[in-house]
Amino acid sequence: MITADEIRSLIAAGLPCDHLEVGGDGRHWNAVVVSSAFEGKRLIQRHQMVYATLGRRIHDDTVHALSMKTLTPAEWQAARGR
Repeated sequence: MITADEIRSLIAAGLPCDHLEVGGDGRHWNAVVVSSAFEGKRLIQRHQMVYATLGRRIHDDTVHALSMKTLTPAEWQAARGR
């Protein structure tokens, strides 16, 4: 079984992250990913970028479900009221 730390490490290795949170129950996961790499990208493109960091783990069902919030640093700051 994959852990939140392993998922966090995979995402961080594949994307430059300003902020990264991962939680879940071992099968269903949620993530908040803040990256400047998302600038100018549509939501589906952002999600595809995160899925790409997980590689085979998405395809072989190691990560069964991943709910994501994908934000640019400016969107993250605005969401936090800064």
